[in-house]
Amino acid sequence: MTSGHETCGAALGPRPLQTRALTREAGRARQLLAAGQWRPAAADSAAAAAVLDRLTAPLPARRAATARTPGRERDRRLQRLLRTTLHHLDAGAVSPPAAALLAAVARAFLPWHAAPNPPGAAAAPRYGPPPGTAAGPAVPPTEAGEALLPDLAATFAVLASTRPPGTVPLTPPAEPWQARYAGRFRRYARPAPGVWTAETVACPACGGKDGPWTVTCDWRLISLGCPCGVITHEHGLAFSEVWLLLPDR
Repeated sequence: MTSGHETCGAALGPRPLQTRALTREAGRARQLLAAGQWRPAAADSAAAAAVLDRLTAPLPARRAATARTPGRERDRRLQRLLRTTLHHLDAGAVSPPAAALLAAVARAFLPWHAAPNPPGAAAAPRYGPPPGTAAGPAVPPTEAGEALLPDLAATFAVLASTRPPGTVPLTPPAEPWQARYAGRFRRYARPAPGVWTAETVACPACGGKDGPWTVTCDWRLISLGCPCGVITHEHGLAFSEVWLLLPDR
């Protein structure tokens, strides 16, 4: 596989993409859009258009290219897709079905969170390897990621398309979910370019931080249930800060 990553990462090989949620949510989105059961609101279409730009972006032409340049540019294109998806997911402006789709795309492209260039601060979000896989650096499966782009581009093109004047938005419900998570959640903030802050979420009653948390989400609101019995919605976590730490569903 052509890649611009260091040998120490290549030695571990690529990790498989987590596409279970993507297969489910992309298929559901296509069915709803084709049946007219989902007529996206302006916020959904705007987010879809931004992601579509990343899905269809060509590789840049470099005058001073080196042998490593093509691999790095391929990975950089997928990294930009992930970061654009996360931005619109965590902005909280899209509808529940759009949030579910964006989250599934982010899950699939998570291997590019730090490749080829990681976020520029120690406190920036870090997402570990999926449960059951070896820790440490690994080469993103670039060919597998690129193979997802055509079908995703077709789906997001429909989602981003302009509706005829007078069309009333119609938003179907998104499937709620519940999961258990034994570990800590971190809430991140970026008060200035290149400046990150991070805070570990604690139960407001007992102060516990390690769970196991009962996570419930309807794609509008996430609640965390502590073993002490207290349920909180006031944790301040973004969708990605919860969703991307959980096993693929």
